[in-house]
Amino acid sequence: QVQLVESGGGLVQTGGSLTLSCAASSGSFSRSVMGWYRQAPGKQRELVATVSTDRSTKYTDFVKGRFTISRDNAKNTVYLQMNSLIPEDTGVYLCYANVPDWLGTRRDYWGQGTQVTVSS
Repeated sequence: QVQLVESGGGLVQTGGSLTLSCAASSGSFSRSVMGWYRQAPGKQRELVATVSTDRSTKYTDFVKGRFTISRDNAKNTVYLQMNSLIPEDTGVYLCYANVPDWLGTRRDYWGQGTQVTVSS
């Protein structure tokens, strides 16, 4: 079982910045695809960004140029640097991990989420 613990959320004004962190308990972290999703009130969960095992990254269009995802394999931690925040970025941000087991089978894991609120 993999545990993901997010931190770094909070209340920020429009134009401000926050950095989210997600610490993973998995010993297979370096072989895991990591990502961040967002759940806004009344909306479906949506992908924000992912970082692969080779550190290549993908972003959804609404955060490109503003958010940066990165990983530190030595610390089993993935980060999401969020700049130029706008009220539409408000939501619960959830850490995601796609982790291989010893057979190579991949499973998805989710953190509990951290609240980000951007005031206008």
